[in-house]
Amino acid sequence: MRPSWVEVDLQAIKDNVAAIVDLIAPARFCAVVKANAYGHGDVPVAKAALEAGANMLAVATVEEGARLREADITQPILLLAQPPLEDINDVLHWNLTPSIYQPLFLESFLAAIDEQMPHVHIKFDSGMHRLGTDGATVQRIAAAIARSPKAGLGGIWSHFADADSDPEFTNQQLDLFNGFISTARDTGLRIPLVHIANSAAALLLPRSRLDMVRIGLAMYGLHPAPRTLLPVNLRPAMRVKAQVVHVRRLPAGARPSYGRIRELEVASNIATVPIGYADGVTRRLATVKGAVLIGGKRRPYAGRITMDYVVVDMGADRVEIGDEVVLMGTQDDGAVPAQQWAEWLDTISYEVVCGFGDRLPRRYV
Repeated sequence: MRPSWVEVDLQAIKDNVAAIVDLIAPARFCAVVKANAYGHGDVPVAKAALEAGANMLAVATVEEGARLREADITQPILLLAQPPLEDINDVLHWNLTPSIYQPLFLESFLAAIDEQMPHVHIKFDSGMHRLGTDGATVQRIAAAIARSPKAGLGGIWSHFADADSDPEFTNQQLDLFNGFISTARDTGLRIPLVHIANSAAALLLPRSRLDMVRIGLAMYGLHPAPRTLLPVNLRPAMRVKAQVVHVRRLPAGARPSYGRIRELEVASNIATVPIGYADGVTRRLATVKGAVLIGGKRRPYAGRITMDYVVVDMGADRVEIGDEVVLMGTQDDGAVPAQQWAEWLDTISYEVVCGFGDRLPRRYV
């Protein structure tokens, strides 16, 4: 196999979950493992999170939930989006908990139920304006569930739009959501679980924790924003690694790789590494002073990143075929964290870790 891979530290996942479980108690912990657990590998991460104290899992699609069930995971799995009508039978077959915000879906869902008594969650739109619905529709859906002998209400939830950087709007959303829940309960509606907090809110805004928090990024040891560094210690779980497969000594003035975008100022040892933009090492890194770690030191890209390879400028330092390269993560005393990639690329660490493709096998330590 090509010597390039993603290394995932499952103990880091467990330690992060355990630390957050202690912080948020008595609220429950829902581990968000959508998008292949943010690139870390859904089944191993889900099992590690559950072992460390998570009470529920959350995914984006029915297919993601089915993968977890096929791995013999029996704990509740919440679908964060209402699935298509044609997927209702699969939702029931795999015992997934759907999020509902359209009455038509509920009607079709109830009609499809045979002997099961599934629970559903309803999504209230408190200001994200992406999915979910208004209070009147939530009440209508909840009333229909209460009248039906076929399903039960498992919870009502919402989602923050800007919890990592706009505390004023976040508090407005929380107040709106809490007000709606209070009114609904005053009418006699029994709501077992109420949840709105994501990683940023769970760490920064204790009053948002309610009955349960949904933790994604923080579980993987990544910080939604610099202000989240204080409440709990987190350890990144992912390292992107490869090995040197070719070494050349090139003279000053040589221009390695496509486009010949960079001229070597002095004679240098150039290491070729078998990983490229087809794997998630985006082409732009070479033009924003990106770097990798070899021998615990940051080494700049020597030229444009290609589909399958990168070239690295070692200067006068020696490098051998088979030497370890860390493109993201730590090596000895050096570090190139996901947040550094995000700053280089003017994006967020979510996009960085989700971007490493299936050509990179996941190795678990």
